[in-house]
Amino acid sequence: MLRAFSTAATGMNAQQMIVDTIANNLANMNTAGFKRSMIDFQDLVYLRLKEPGREVASGVEAPSGLEIGSGVRPASTLKVFTQGELENTGRELDCAIQGDGFFKVTLPNGDERYTRDGSFRKNSQGELVTSSGYVVDPGITIPEDARSVSLGPDGTVTIFKGSENTATALGQISLTRFPNPSGLSAEGGNLLAETPASGKPTEGTASQDGFGSILSQHLERSNVQMVQELVNLITAQRAYEINSRSIRAGDEMLNTANQLVR
Repeated sequence: MLRAFSTAATGMNAQQMIVDTIANNLANMNTAGFKRSMIDFQDLVYLRLKEPGREVASGVEAPSGLEIGSGVRPASTLKVFTQGELENTGRELDCAIQGDGFFKVTLPNGDERYTRDGSFRKNSQGELVTSSGYVVDPGITIPEDARSVSLGPDGTVTIFKGSENTATALGQISLTRFPNPSGLSAEGGNLLAETPASGKPTEGTASQDGFGSILSQHLERSNVQMVQELVNLITAQRAYEINSRSIRAGDEMLNTANQLVR
């Protein structure tokens, strides 16, 4: 009966991790470029009491064995990279990726990070940066006399200045892809980092070679669906209660056995 206690406890821990993950998803419903997470689980080792295919009589094999499971364990967290809703912000420096790819940014120490959050700004030097102040790669500096800025579908940054609205191309924002984007490490601040599991990054031009296009004056919102998360939350809560009920049932059965022994 003690095995039921430990098995049910692993189930309760698993449901608690699901609730933690759902809570983080819901907390980031309004985070630009956020991708919801889900947890993969695996069953634990089995206590094999009888082997399948064992000989039960002369020339007769058992069609199945007798195994008792030990519970569940978390295997990995998986980010779901479905497209988020595109919102028109009207801000000329905002841009969203339609399709595959990430913006690359450079940290003050020179490390590279990746993001789907295109809420860009200008810093005091006119550099194009993220809302946290990290420089967007490649570095693009917008002059003070620029009257307006336009971002093309291929990432070309064009400014207009002067009374004649003369157009000048400053550079091109490239996109980066990974063989396994789910293997990227979430660093916080809407940033992702390369890992051995993600594979090596491949840079390319937006709207070409399978890379997504860039939509200016828009932001990609979180792909978290509130209704789906609430359903998952209720399911996890009920599963937690059922597992706790298994422990109470085991305790009651153990008490009954103890009373019979007395």
